[in-house]
Amino acid sequence: MEALRITGGNPLKGHVKAAGAKNAATKLLVASLLSDKKCRFENIPDIGDVEVTVALCKELGMKVDWDRKAGIMEVVTKELNTAYVPQRFSGANRIPILMIGALLGRTNEDIIVPVAGGCAIGRRSVDFHIEAMRQLGAEIEYREMKNQGAYFAHAHNGLTGTRIHLPYPSVGATENTILASVTSKGITEIKNAAIEPEVVELILFLQKLGANITLDVDRTIRIQGTRHFHEVEHSVIPDRIEAASWAMAAICSKGSIFVENARHIDMVTFLNTIREIGGGFQIRKDGIQFYYDGPLQAGIHLETDVHPGFMTDWQQPFVVMLTQATGSSVVHETVYENRFGYTDTLKEMGADISLFKQCLGGKKCRFASQSFCHSLVVKGPTVLHGKQIAIPDLRAGFSYVMAAAIAEGESVITGLPYLDRGYENIVEKLQTLGADVTRDFINTLPEEFAFSINDRQPEKAIT
Repeated sequence: MEALRITGGNPLKGHVKAAGAKNAATKLLVASLLSDKKCRFENIPDIGDVEVTVALCKELGMKVDWDRKAGIMEVVTKELNTAYVPQRFSGANRIPILMIGALLGRTNEDIIVPVAGGCAIGRRSVDFHIEAMRQLGAEIEYREMKNQGAYFAHAHNGLTGTRIHLPYPSVGATENTILASVTSKGITEIKNAAIEPEVVELILFLQKLGANITLDVDRTIRIQGTRHFHEVEHSVIPDRIEAASWAMAAICSKGSIFVENARHIDMVTFLNTIREIGGGFQIRKDGIQFYYDGPLQAGIHLETDVHPGFMTDWQQPFVVMLTQATGSSVVHETVYENRFGYTDTLKEMGADISLFKQCLGGKKCRFASQSFCHSLVVKGPTVLHGKQIAIPDLRAGFSYVMAAAIAEGESVITGLPYLDRGYENIVEKLQTLGADVTRDFINTLPEEFAFSINDRQPEKAIT
């Protein structure tokens, strides 16, 4: 298997370009299935999750022409080959469940979709998705199939617009409901919708495609159903998660990185928090310069939340950065209840982190009465030491890369497919920034890694 070998201690300095957003590009590909028109996408990232999504869309009948080097992809789905998503895509990522919304308006056949997957940070509950589809008129049921679960859905009489109030502003449920509403009869109103930049990106694409769709300031999205579509040219927004990852790597390693394409508007909350602990940044017209600006000061209370709050995918690398700040800080995870598993490895590397089941500081969240460790206290600064590490999920993966880059000695990191899901050319970018890193094949797997990540039993979470 492949592994990264990283010897820490080098400040990361230089220039990187943020790739297209994983969480936008994959959803746009699914949205293009709504019509039989050609769609041309620019700034498509060459990453694992896009690979999986392309393979899934091809299975359904999409024709794809992908220039990986140029980041350009042209797609068209003149007709569907099938409405069955094979079980081999179960657990690959979170995209299959969105096929329900996309396909309900494209076919009268029964749609079969395997259970949602992705990283082991909590079981992806799709209750909000399913309930919204049912309110639009779809019939959906869950069945066991070949020892794995699948959803069977159809709308033989079509979908009808209605008013839907999401119990939680779930990104996935919002996207699925939007996709289904585009071809519904009449007007659909989604209350308490997610308004993440990637959701807005989907809305902009669908408007180009032919949808009449609006977003109000009170988390309300309205869609007028249509079946008249157009060809589309669309450039994918830069990945705000990757941009923040390089920002924290620069500050944490006492370096300086210019992140080309990092968008100020998408990172306001993140930038405020960086400034709160003493990190430096400068906004430029074509990106953001991030740099170490003296000793980092802890003493903050950080609470993850839906946009425009501090996003959960920034949390793991931020905790690594807090291990280098003077004092104690509190982190309260309110989006996923099972997202602190990565801290065990950080503690073995020397981090001073304590986990709590209570909601520490701020307001109580929906995990308050449950037995999940979803708050932590991190104390610093601490010296981290190199270690053999198995990546458990995508964002923890970059956190381990950060930790290895500032640790004393060498770290060997396995589980690279998780990292490849969301970071394009990560080794080349790290080397350009001055990191001592190589990607090699190793012949043996350390004993502590001799288990399948898929064997884990994640807790329930809501997306």
